[in-house]
Amino acid sequence: MSSFQHIKPAGKAQFKDRYTTKAAELLTTYTDGAKGDIAILGAPLSKPSISHSGASFAPDAIRRSLNSFTTYNIEEETDISSKTIIDFGDIAMHPTSIEECHQRIYQAAKEIAQTEAAPFTIILGGDHSITTSTVKAIKETKGTVGIIQLDAHHDLRNTEDGGPTNGTPFRRLIEEGHLKGEHLIQIGIRNYANAKAYHDYAIENGVTVYTMKDVRQRPITDLIESALHQLDPKVDTIYLSVDMDVLDQAYAPGCPAIGPGGMDPDTLSEAIQTAILHHKVQTMDIVEIDPTLDIRDMTSRIASLLVLNTLIN
Repeated sequence: MSSFQHIKPAGKAQFKDRYTTKAAELLTTYTDGAKGDIAILGAPLSKPSISHSGASFAPDAIRRSLNSFTTYNIEEETDISSKTIIDFGDIAMHPTSIEECHQRIYQAAKEIAQTEAAPFTIILGGDHSITTSTVKAIKETKGTVGIIQLDAHHDLRNTEDGGPTNGTPFRRLIEEGHLKGEHLIQIGIRNYANAKAYHDYAIENGVTVYTMKDVRQRPITDLIESALHQLDPKVDTIYLSVDMDVLDQAYAPGCPAIGPGGMDPDTLSEAIQTAILHHKVQTMDIVEIDPTLDIRDMTSRIASLLVLNTLIN
């Protein structure tokens, strides 16, 4: 008997456990008329980022990270192997024009919403500048939009100082008339991460701001339920915008704007799972992951887990 019997020959397929389904196997490429439990769309844009960012690589990194998970949730004793994630692929970005990139994101998000391929859609950024385009598209297809923003930053910078960057999406939406300030609720805003002028702008425009102190002192479920109760009678649809730098830097090394004092992944996941129980919560984005800065895909794996957790309700 050969002493090399347990060495796998080069080029052979890896061992596959017949009882285990990898979460990545839930991805199904969209075809006309296809229906699924959730849909995903990649918006690989990072050119407008204020700081250096490779967030354009994030959609693929998040998809790859699904291979790190099985489909069995032991806490819920639920197997999601029968669920389907409709994958619309990535939007082709213009090589030089940020304005054209934003226009393409708007057009793609609008077309995908009109397919009604799934009751819940997740846009994988990209930096946070994509949100202006996606929210405009959602408003045109679903009506008045309310936003729950999970973020360390207000993202209410003016465009005069730098154009439509990843620090401006919500101000642009407000000033262009697509979003009322009172329909924006920010959760997780952090100390020493924002200028006073932008906090003043938020208050002056009726934006509800919950800081990390609020998150520490109140259960995240209470904050989310309060936000839903506030938005429900005023809007037709509710959009979740998840900037991954809302997480503490210990959990999200792949965020360009990391910092201490943020959320832990369980709190963020609980926030999203609480929100999606509401029938008006129909769209979410996940933004601001730079896989070139990440350590062992830590941040992308959290994003993948957030995607999977939308399937267990």
